[in-house]
Amino acid sequence: MKQKTSNKALQTRYFLLFFIVLMNACDGARVFEGYKDLENKKWSARETVSFSFPISDTQQPYNLYYNIRNTLSYPYYNLYITYELLDAGGKVLETKMLDSNLMHPQTGEPMGSGAGGDLFDTQFPLLTRYQFAKIGTYQIRLRQYMRMDELPEIVAVGVRVEKSE
Repeated sequence: MKQKTSNKALQTRYFLLFFIVLMNACDGARVFEGYKDLENKKWSARETVSFSFPISDTQQPYNLYYNIRNTLSYPYYNLYITYELLDAGGKVLETKMLDSNLMHPQTGEPMGSGAGGDLFDTQFPLLTRYQFAKIGTYQIRLRQYMRMDELPEIVAVGVRVEKSE
């Protein structure tokens, strides 16, 4: 009887290991993805949210995205942000202001996917098929550019870097 229990436990471990490997393999394009939670669900106009990520292949094109996690109580349908992409030496490679819709302008329905309860995640492209010139650690800096010093109901800000096909 003891042998059967050991075999069952071993099978369970192998299944869990297989499941973990399978889940990681499903997103093989991802190079980096991270979020930073904002204190009290507010994004201050003075707060820059920064993410560092490694690039190890200069022949590979990459897609870069920014992610916003907001509540249904977000008071606007859109969000203006500015971003900077910096190389390992701190040199600004790209900078731009973007206007992105978090809610449908006519219906008010959230544009993102539900993250649970009244939370919604929305992903927006920053750069498509971008070629990095050098191997190294790069940085993306994001700032909100609305007319409020503290933008309410923004829970977290994120960045995703993935290999482009």
